[in-house]
Amino acid sequence: MSEDTFNTDDTLNPEKEGHSDYRPADTNDDSVKHQLSGMYQNWFLDYASYVILERAVPHIIDGLKPVQRRILHSMKRMDDGRYNKVANIVGHTMQFHPHGDASIGDALVQLGQKDLLIDCQGNWGNILTGDSAAAPRYIEARLSKFALDVVFNPKTTEWQASYDGRNREPVTLPVKFPLLLAQGVEGIAVGLSSKILPHNFNELCDAAIAYLKGEDFRLYPDFQTGGSIDVSRYNDGERGGVVRVRAKISKLDNKTLCISEIPYGKTTGSLIDSILKANEKGKIKIRKVDDNTAEKVEILIHLAPGTSSDKTLDALYAFTDCEVNISPNCCVIDNKKPCFLTVSAVLKKSADNTLHLLQKELHIRRDETLETLHFASLEKIFIEERIYKDREFEQAENMDAACEHIDERLTPYYPQLVREVTKEDILKLMEIKMARILKFNKDKADELIARLKSELEEIDHHLAHITEYTVDWFLHLKEKYGADFPRRTEIRNFDTIVATKVAEANEKLYINREEGFIGTGLKKDEYICNCSDIDDVIIFFKDGKYKIVRVSDKLFVGKNILYVNIFKKNDKRTIYNVIYRDGKNGYHYIKRFNVTSRIRDREYDVTQGTPGSKIVYFTANPNGEAEVIKITLRPNPRIKKLVFEKDFSTINIKGRQSMGNLLTKFEVHKIGLKQRGGSTLGGRKVWFDHDVLRLNYDGRGQFLGEFQSDDYILVVHGNGDFYTTDFDLNNHYDPDISFIGKFDPNKVYTAVLYDADQQNYPYLKRFAFEASSKRQNYLGENRKNRLILLSGEAYPRIQVVFGGHDSFRDPLVVEASDFVGVKSFKAKGKRLTTYTVDRIEELEPTRMPEPEPELPDTADEEQADTPDENGQMTIF
Repeated sequence: MSEDTFNTDDTLNPEKEGHSDYRPADTNDDSVKHQLSGMYQNWFLDYASYVILERAVPHIIDGLKPVQRRILHSMKRMDDGRYNKVANIVGHTMQFHPHGDASIGDALVQLGQKDLLIDCQGNWGNILTGDSAAAPRYIEARLSKFALDVVFNPKTTEWQASYDGRNREPVTLPVKFPLLLAQGVEGIAVGLSSKILPHNFNELCDAAIAYLKGEDFRLYPDFQTGGSIDVSRYNDGERGGVVRVRAKISKLDNKTLCISEIPYGKTTGSLIDSILKANEKGKIKIRKVDDNTAEKVEILIHLAPGTSSDKTLDALYAFTDCEVNISPNCCVIDNKKPCFLTVSAVLKKSADNTLHLLQKELHIRRDETLETLHFASLEKIFIEERIYKDREFEQAENMDAACEHIDERLTPYYPQLVREVTKEDILKLMEIKMARILKFNKDKADELIARLKSELEEIDHHLAHITEYTVDWFLHLKEKYGADFPRRTEIRNFDTIVATKVAEANEKLYINREEGFIGTGLKKDEYICNCSDIDDVIIFFKDGKYKIVRVSDKLFVGKNILYVNIFKKNDKRTIYNVIYRDGKNGYHYIKRFNVTSRIRDREYDVTQGTPGSKIVYFTANPNGEAEVIKITLRPNPRIKKLVFEKDFSTINIKGRQSMGNLLTKFEVHKIGLKQRGGSTLGGRKVWFDHDVLRLNYDGRGQFLGEFQSDDYILVVHGNGDFYTTDFDLNNHYDPDISFIGKFDPNKVYTAVLYDADQQNYPYLKRFAFEASSKRQNYLGENRKNRLILLSGEAYPRIQVVFGGHDSFRDPLVVEASDFVGVKSFKAKGKRLTTYTVDRIEELEPTRMPEPEPELPDTADEEQADTPDENGQMTIF
């Protein structure tokens, strides 16, 4: 900001005192209006700039805030390979950081907890539980080997005076690694903030290598606390993006859930508090929570009796801190001003900076090697030619004469030297001690010169291929330190949890039809259903009106209520079957419709809106069921048939605004149910999304089939466990699924396994799975049994390849259907061989199952009763 910008307020400018219009600032004078703005321009903006540049926001070059940079610089000055008391480090850092010891100590503990730059000893707190570190006098620290390798180099460091001028401190440290992205950072300045999420060490190395090679790369966060993350809206870390982070929750049994990893930024204490608050509000139903966290997180959630573990698991994500949204904001200091960048841009800048630093180090090393080579060559010539024994040298009148003589003697050898000889070089030659001259060895001198020249060639090669050299640097870092930094946070696509579907139905909905009230507080009135406090309620009235309202304690909705229930948004399978009379004496119409969307408290009409209209028949069908009804008309001489039937399945499902089909023009006496019907919507098509391990009806993932109400899903795990479930969307499945599909009780499977009870000989068995919600195991009771393969082919062929001492034997090919019969899944099976087995594999079957007989299609059926050209009937 320019000086003119800061001096816009004349009343505060002392230079204006001699001006004819000058007058001292008077707080009682209303004409003095710019006093506060001048303070902001001169003082507040200076303060804001200082906080942004010198305290809260990291620098893009080394990825450090000033306090972190000063801590590391102090630790480097104190470094002798041993641990130092943190209190000593804090005191030493106060030479450079003009703020209190508390801020330095907190920043040091945060650096140590990131487990990258500082080697810690003692109680440094726990990022999982939020426990604070011990007092600085009790804990110790030293720089890690990684920090010593990549952070410091005084020869390439730009220095500046410390705040009091007594010391030098680095402007930025020469960090040869994207430290900012590895550690992450969070800072709140004046008017802006920075929040950069931590990323995985190995992935940063790979990304830097890809960038240097001109390849594309992507970076996603990785947290020390583990969990899982949805990065679909990460937006490359730029402001405006957001990531969803979830805790890792598993089911120990149907009554206990276990949290083993927590979201980034949360502690076990804050997580448990959010769970207890959700329980108090009735969002979830739990009996108690046990915190067994020690080295690893272990939070046990014991469910209340009769509570679904699957539904509670979703509710934990929906209503507690088990799922949090984090909004990154990649703000860094670049060229002495804050900039908003992407994570990829920061990585590229860091990789370029690493290349520049390595190049600078090579140039410094080259210059030093040249100097060493130059003096080694001078020393060799000086001693071999015995210049120190020349009479002119020994009888020189003064130092200048001696130097001139040596320079004259060296002149013929100048072409062998790497640069011109200076007086300083000659003076350095004259300082060589006689003992060194006497021990001079020509072969060793030649060897040293040859080695120095080889080093120069290597350095020149690196400089000529600086990009490849930088790539090798990152590969070296990954190879040396990468094993200590595996990815802890799993990248997944999260399914969207609808809160109304997973909220615990902890309330009961009641209705007072006589007075027209509904609510959860009418406990003496008619019970409708269970509900949650975030549900919507749909209400149909006898005059054909309906509306949707929120659940409340007591709400007046109106009299003449016909139907009340919980409303589910976007529910296309709940079908309403309605017969209404149009007007007081009008015709009767029949219609079927669904309600998928709503505007709360708005009144809708399922009739044509004629005054006096009335609903005379109504049913709500959760799966599109269509019943057969019996209609009785009032006696009328014009009516020949007073009673007739109507099947709702013949009526198309349309919108609620449709008029419907004409049922009768005559007056209706009574309508009754004759026969309940099945669903007219067909089976439910179900898919399984392997990314989120959930079922869905939206076509995502593996298609499992079309399910009727009595169909089941078969789930088989790699350890041999299997069970069946219904196709409810709330079901949860474990990751280790080897097979999932529609359960067919008649389908025969073939399994080959090693039987631990029989010296691990291979056995073959054929069986059909059984329907059971309880987990069973088809590999046998011995948990050491090991599955080799599982096939669903009707006639599989198995090949056994022998190994070891029996490798000379030809492979054994077995037709499974001929080898063993179909028995129970509990049967042991039949042993394949007692010889040493190298591998067992499935071959292409040579027999295919017989096709089922084809049924005649509709066209053939229609032609069955049609005479042919000769007038004869064809009978099928």
